[in-house]
Amino acid sequence: MIGILGGGQLARMMVLAAAPLGLKCHIYAPEGDNPAFDVAAAKTIAPYEDHAALERFARAVDVVTYEFENVPAKTAEILSSLVEVLPQPCALETTQDRLIEKSFIRDLGLAVPDFIAVDSPESLSKAVAQLGRPSVLKTRRFGYDGKGQVIIKSETNLDEAWAGIGKAPAILEQFIPFEREVSVIAARNALGDVVTYDVCENRHAHHILTETTLPARISAETEQGAKDAASRIGAALNYVGVFAVEFFVGVSGAQEFLLVNEIAPRVHNSGHWTIDGAETSQFEQHIRAISGWLLGSVKRLGRIEMRNLIGGDTDGWHDLVTEPGLHVHLYGKAESRPGRKMGHVTRVTI
Repeated sequence: MIGILGGGQLARMMVLAAAPLGLKCHIYAPEGDNPAFDVAAAKTIAPYEDHAALERFARAVDVVTYEFENVPAKTAEILSSLVEVLPQPCALETTQDRLIEKSFIRDLGLAVPDFIAVDSPESLSKAVAQLGRPSVLKTRRFGYDGKGQVIIKSETNLDEAWAGIGKAPAILEQFIPFEREVSVIAARNALGDVVTYDVCENRHAHHILTETTLPARISAETEQGAKDAASRIGAALNYVGVFAVEFFVGVSGAQEFLLVNEIAPRVHNSGHWTIDGAETSQFEQHIRAISGWLLGSVKRLGRIEMRNLIGGDTDGWHDLVTEPGLHVHLYGKAESRPGRKMGHVTRVTI
């Protein structure tokens, strides 16, 4: 029995990947619209801070994993004292805080945008003077899909920018005029075996991933560099499970270069294409890794186009499900809202 913290679409797809392998899943999530509940063998509805509920959950499962990286530290601490938690909580500690994460990546010898810690209006002013404008102000914790970020432009009032991120501890990051954004989905098991899927190219709108395509429009050297970087990160974290590394690709003269943007210690939106477009999906790969199995093949099955269905995009579901060659995945969420990921579609061209 695999315990999963979080009941969203990522947990749902993990459950669906576990079932053909003869494995069952138990979802732990607070009350709400939790699409993973529909497909799981068991569920616990309780706050992440409920010590007694966490203990009961731990006794009911053989291993615990999670679908999102902002698991409260106390939750991970309680569970890891009772049952194996994979990836290990140290991976969460490293990736939950942007300052710690960026420092960790830089210390591995991998390139990242320049960054400076910011904890007051005065330190923000000094950081902007050093990095210049434009630059990007990001909260150290709890930022995703563009939340907790402000671009510091020439006209930006710094006091307003500081207030705009809730006056929370932050970093100021160098603005990178990149050519494209790419990511690598990687998996590592307890034996230290690592597999990396082909690099995918990502396009965003309003800070939300809208489309992923493969192969990415990068050189073979850049592709291998991204895969090698992901392997080094996984080894340094002693990671078990699937994770993603996001990169900016820039060009200097005729030469491409990579900068690591961030690490996602979980299955990732840019890897949804693997369900239909790879021999082993990222979700099955994660289940294999945390269950102590050998990893599966990451062979890509063709050219890939994956598009997120956001908000009202799912209103046209009846047309999507009749389109030849289109693989439709709807997450079963009860309500569509602007900016909410409701599903995705994938096309694989042989």
